[in-house]
Amino acid sequence: MENENYQKAINLITSQEKFHICLGLDRILKVLELLGNPQEKLNIIHVAGTNGKGSTCAILSKILTCAGYKTGLYTSPHILEYVERIKINQRNISKTDFADLITEISILAKINGIYLTEFELLTAAAYKYFADKETDICIIETGLGGRLDATSAISKNLLSIITSVSLDHVDRLGNTVEQIAYEKAGIIKEGYPLLISQDNKGFDTVQKIAREKGSIVLTPQNKVELSFENQKNYAIYNGEKYEFNLLGLWQKENLELVFEAVNYLNTNGYEIYRDALKKALKEISWACRMQYIPKFNLLIDGTHNPDGARVLRQSLDYYFPDKKRVWIYGSLTTKDYKKVMSTLFRPEDEVYFYNFDYPNSVPFEKLKEIFSEGLPLNMRELEYLITENKRSLIVISGSFYMIGQILNSSNLFQNIAELVNIY
Repeated sequence: MENENYQKAINLITSQEKFHICLGLDRILKVLELLGNPQEKLNIIHVAGTNGKGSTCAILSKILTCAGYKTGLYTSPHILEYVERIKINQRNISKTDFADLITEISILAKINGIYLTEFELLTAAAYKYFADKETDICIIETGLGGRLDATSAISKNLLSIITSVSLDHVDRLGNTVEQIAYEKAGIIKEGYPLLISQDNKGFDTVQKIAREKGSIVLTPQNKVELSFENQKNYAIYNGEKYEFNLLGLWQKENLELVFEAVNYLNTNGYEIYRDALKKALKEISWACRMQYIPKFNLLIDGTHNPDGARVLRQSLDYYFPDKKRVWIYGSLTTKDYKKVMSTLFRPEDEVYFYNFDYPNSVPFEKLKEIFSEGLPLNMRELEYLITENKRSLIVISGSFYMIGQILNSSNLFQNIAELVNIY
């Protein structure tokens, strides 16, 4: 019965009239009001950005959980199951609770003539779930932009954080960094503080908006250095050395924001001791974001925009300088896959294109036009490539939809999914 109800809920979410993006707050505000405005009962850290926002949310959530706080986490997209998006203390919402909430909110919206999108429905469910479970604090990641994103249906927060800003979703957010930064800055609430790095390309735009809203602008006061020693990753901050379980040179900027957020929380009613910080950074995992599985010499990363591709390439050069690279790549047509591919692939790399089943996936022929040496790959060939691999670094990268389909396709990849800690 649990699986049957869960599947019905998934059908509601993915039905034709909901499975699209329609920015705006009117619909979500109406349904949240009917639910008793659960979002206003929450202590929220709200995070927006082009790259890095998911990692920043995951790290903060882990730290607060280790510090003993009942911590809600709302992120997107998911890899295998929708329940991955809504967590308390690192645990996915149960399929029963998820199905009950989606069904309740869908019926309520329909009765009142409110036509919610997929993301609005999920956001309303997350806010109600976190309120019902009486969380101490919630980390909320925006879905798209910020100003008109459904997660922005809140009147207050503890802190807004804006991570790296660069070009992505230009069809909806604007085709300059300044326009995109303006949209991201929409999460800033009147009189509530903002945290952003001075190195952020959108800093000037965001700072101007924060000042107009009477919000204090916090910036990281100490730099983070990363080191990779004996196959272990470390973060050095303010003279302290922490073992850090996430790879990626871009994590340096994310960690600077995280440490500053912890400092802010420690002076505003929360207690996060060094032991909790140390434990969290050592144990943190963030599925399919530069995640390395040594058993198969396999790395998975959902890079889908040019700036993400740039830092992934830099990180691969840093962590795996002498490894031959074998790429498994696929993309959506809505992404700048031409620039992503030209950034990621070296002439000596072996490149395969994986055709995945999604309406907006780029067909093999289009990818081949960009990188003529690329070869098509089916599931059986992919399994053989991985199981017989001896020395090359295999990198599965591109669309999260592709990654999810691969990880859900066979016993081998379901075992890999367990290793990357999706469940």
